Amino acid sequence: MKAGGQVLVREPVASDADELAEVHVRTWEETYAELLPAGFFDDVHRRRRRDMWHHLLGAGSRDDSLIRIAVHDDAIIGFGMAGPSEPRDDGPPGSTRQLYMLYVLEAHHGHGVGQRLLDTVAGTDAMTLWVAKENPRAIAFYRRNGFVLDGTEKSDPGAPAITDARMVRPARA
Repeated sequence: MKAGGQVLVREPVASDADELAEVHVRTWEETYAELLPAGFFDDVHRRRRRDMWHHLLGAGSRDDSLIRIAVHDDAIIGFGMAGPSEPRDDGPPGSTRQLYMLYVLEAHHGHGVGQRLLDTVAGTDAMTLWVAKENPRAIAFYRRNGFVLDGTEKSDPGAPAITDARMVRPARA
């Protein structure tokens, strides 16, 4: 990010869906490429991300989720999404919200973009999240923000080299 460049955190609109899907894929490529099977980022994967974002940003999407994007020089550079915890995710007492996504393009790491997105979508609520155990940078970031690993883990059959670990945070004053 160039010196002095302003980052705007805002609510996305339906016309952001295609660019947001591309940023979603790029952040996964930057973060998880060596952990995912060859061919993971194919045209089908990209189309699924576009479909997902069109649904999330379209009419009839979940209005109980909070999605925000970070924009620099008119380009989306990151995004975050929090919402009600999944019913199957029995987090700690008092935790009814979950951080589902928080990604920033690698070129913008270390400039406070992730922090602004987290502060915006998570606020001070008690929160759970799932993080790849193989992503020490993300784990350190979440620890700085009051999250702790609670020992619960799960794996995704579509990405067997990635083990997700649950982190929890009590409500903050």
